[in-house]
Amino acid sequence: MNELSLVAQAAFQPANTADIADAVVAASGLRIEVDRRRGRGAGMNPSGHFEPHERVAFDDGWESLEDMPPFRTEVQVERPRTVITRNDSPDIPFDRSINPYRGCEHGCIYCFARPTHSYMGLSAGLDF
Repeated sequence: MNELSLVAQAAFQPANTADIADAVVAASGLRIEVDRRRGRGAGMNPSGHFEPHERVAFDDGWESLEDMPPFRTEVQVERPRTVITRNDSPDIPFDRSINPYRGCEHGCIYCFARPTHSYMGLSAGLDF
């Protein structure tokens, strides 16, 4: 039986579900190492929906023993058409607001802005 069949079969066993899922994610190469994601909520960096290319991690034998540099905060100038945002939602008691910045460094996995980041060519997991 090939490895993929074993993973699929074991995933439906109630006792092993979390371990199997963790093993599949670890083998995919998408998980970001703990020491590289300090202060960020995203634990993986899969290719985005709008990205033209897909990246797959594999061991090519060129592993480096040097420490990788930490992620840096990058500030970009934003030139909006207007500062005032209009809102017609019935559950908010106002129809205009001002949001002085865009983005954050939290990287929450449930963030609504992930598709926007992918559309703009940014990483949905790291470029916040």
